[in-house]
This record gives sequence, C-alpha cells and structure tokens, in this order.
Amino acid sequence: MRPRGRTVAGEQWWARMSLLTAAAAVAVLLLCAGLRAVALVGVGASGLVVMVAAMWWALTHRGAPRVLALVLAVAAPTLVLVQYVRHHVTWIAALSVALWLTAGMAGRLALVRVDRPAAMPEFPAFPPRQPFIIMNPRSGGGKVERWGLREKAEALGADVVLLESPGPDPVPVDVAGLARTAVAKGADLLGVAGGDGTQAVVAEVASSHDVPLLVIPAGTRNHFALDLGLDRDDPSKALDALRDGVELHVDLGRAGGRPFVNNVSFGAYAEVVQSPSYRDGKTRTIADMLPDFLAGHRGAHLTARTADVTMTGPQAVLVSNNPYGMGDATGLGRRPYLNGGTLGVIGVKVAGAAQAAALLRGQRSAGLTRCTAKSVTVDADRPRIPVGIDGEALLLPTPLTCEVRPLALRVLVPRTRPGVPEPRPSLDWRRVCRLAVRPARQPRGAA
Repeated sequence: MRPRGRTVAGEQWWARMSLLTAAAAVAVLLLCAGLRAVALVGVGASGLVVMVAAMWWALTHRGAPRVLALVLAVAAPTLVLVQYVRHHVTWIAALSVALWLTAGMAGRLALVRVDRPAAMPEFPAFPPRQPFIIMNPRSGGGKVERWGLREKAEALGADVVLLESPGPDPVPVDVAGLARTAVAKGADLLGVAGGDGTQAVVAEVASSHDVPLLVIPAGTRNHFALDLGLDRDDPSKALDALRDGVELHVDLGRAGGRPFVNNVSFGAYAEVVQSPSYRDGKTRTIADMLPDFLAGHRGAHLTARTADVTMTGPQAVLVSNNPYGMGDATGLGRRPYLNGGTLGVIGVKVAGAAQAAALLRGQRSAGLTRCTAKSVTVDADRPRIPVGIDGEALLLPTPLTCEVRPLALRVLVPRTRPGVPEPRPSLDWRRVCRLAVRPARQPRGAA
C-alpha cells in the first residue's frame, strides 16, 4: 500500500471536487426547495429504508407474507416518486442525486489514488521444458474445445491430459494424483484449465513440489485468474506464458487441510448449496430454504474466532485468501493483491429488518464484521457442517481452521496481460475531507 500522508495534487483535486459537488447537491436542495428540502430528504431516506426492510422480510418469509413484502419493496420507491411528482420537485431530487453520485465517484477516485496497492512483484522465469497441463472439457460450458486450448497448448510443447473418461457416465478423476505423477516424471510446470476448485487442487501439488502453476481461466467465474490479472475473455492468452512469462509469488489458503485459492464459506449459503435440489433449481431452492437459515430456525449455530475477534452466531462467514477490496463487503469482487500473507474475514449477522436496513451503512453496519487474520477457527454446535471451498460443497468436521501460507505458490503468467484494475474503496467522507485540506507535499528539491 502507498504510505499514508503521501499526497499528490491529483488526489487532492479529486477530493476537493468531491466536496464541492456534495456542497452543490445540498445547495440545490436548499435554494430550489427551501424548507421542503428537509422533507424531500426525509421522504427519500424513509423510502429506501422501507424498501430494504421489505426485501429482508421477503427473504425470511414464505407464502403470502413474502408476496406482501415484495409488493411493499416495489411500492415504497414508487410512492416516493409519486410524492416528488405531486410536489413538483422531481427535477430537484434528480439533480441533487446526480450531484451526490458525482461527488461519491470523485471521492472514491481520490481514495483509490491514495490506497492504490503496490503491484505484485514479478520475477524472471524461463520457458518450461516439460509443461504438463490438466484440462476439464466440461468447465465453463466447454471453453477448452471452444477456444482450442488443447491444440494450442500442445503446439507450444505441453503434455495435455483431459479430465474425461470413456462411457456415458463420467468417472471421478484423481486430479492431484495426475499432477504428482507428472512431476515425478519430470514436469517442471503444472497447468490447469478449469474452475477454481480444480485450480486449488493442482496449486497444492505445485506448491509442495516447488514448481510453477499455470492458470488458464476456462471455468465459469475464474475469480483466481481475475485477481492474477489474467484475460478471462480469451483464456488462450494465458498460454502465452509458456514462451514469454513472468512469475508471481502468491499466498495459498488451507481449510481443514484442504487447499483454497479464493475463499471458504460457512453458514446460510454453504447450507443451501448442500441441498440435492440446488443444482436443478438454484433460485427456487434458495427461496425455499433461506428463510429458515436467516431467521435462525435451521442450520448450525456458528462461532468464528481469530486472534483478536470473536463472532458468535453469524448467519454467514466468508474467509478469503487475502482480503477483498474495502468497497466489496459481500466478498464478490476483487482482491487487489494476493501476497499480503493474511486472510480476509467477513461475518454477517442480521437479527431483523432494522439491522438489514442498517447494512446500508456498509463497513459501519452493526450487522457486518470485517477483519484480517493469519488463521480463523470456525466451530459449531454440530460435529459436521456444510462448507463451500472455492465453490465446492463439502461436509467437514468441526472445529475447522483456515490458515494462510504466505508466498507458498509460484504462478507463471504472461508478461503482457490486462492486470488487476484499480481497487474500489468504500467512501469515507472523513478521509476525503482530510485529503482535501491537507497541504500538498512539495517535490524533492523544490524551493
């Protein structure tokens, strides 16, 4: 991370632009709406809170109450808009909201420039002499065949094995065994074209034998490839690393002795994906099962402990290999780096509609706990609990410990690649204000 206090003119410019635009949003309300501005803001805020609370009721109920809650979630913002139109303040509200959005964008851009993490260092790498690549032809809806990955890899001198078996019924393949056998026969690189779960298994073997890993984003989401800065739109470009690549040294996670490259989930989501009906109808299964888990009538009672934080009774816990960006409390976005040597921990505990509405406060919400740690232990009131490891649904014994192995994995990536986009920090107005008024530092040698 860039050291605190290191301020440049561009960062201050965006911070000051953010404050000026925010002031303009307030001025528009006061000058154009007068005393009605207070009511204008109050009606809008109330409608937002009611909408979020109604969505929570819809998630935690079934049948008629769910239908009524959904109707309320739609009716609340609609009624707000009707009131604005009735009192002829629609354009004022629209202009003020547009200014607030602009202010938020400028404020985040200022913080991005301050919080921009240092790029993960690259290390020289020689082209592998005997690369071995495992490909799953079913991953990502058939990306291996669609992009001709096997043919392109073999043209570059790689030994390719497809994870498929003859006959109508697929037979489970020992991916780790294939990788270990390849290393024993002299492979100096292990590659995998598939989902994150398969990549984690091969990564564990590559780490234990100190050979680099080649990640080919041929799965559905490819979060690990995303955070490595690879091109997910064209998985064949990852093969460029075989002739012109560099190494990244990244962390590797372990949960109950199993490797993970992205995250481990506990609680409501992990419980739902265990259902046999989940694969056939995800939306229907979630809608049917989620109310009991969120209301606390079903599922294990969890406790998550780090060296400094204890979370009791969270409905969901997400442990990630390095923390997600501060603007992504859900854990569905980007990790700005993979070499920090820490786990990211996110716990969600919402007791009712009021706390659900309070989640609008983001990082400061009472229902959201976020921290980093070297290890996390998750216990429960049951001997075994559902766990999602890099998207794979498992049933594992408790207590279960997640830990990070710093810089345990060497990853070979193309020298030329899209890279990791800028982080998306949460908007902290106090930091924006401090940045705007802080004197800019003079360049070294300046008079």
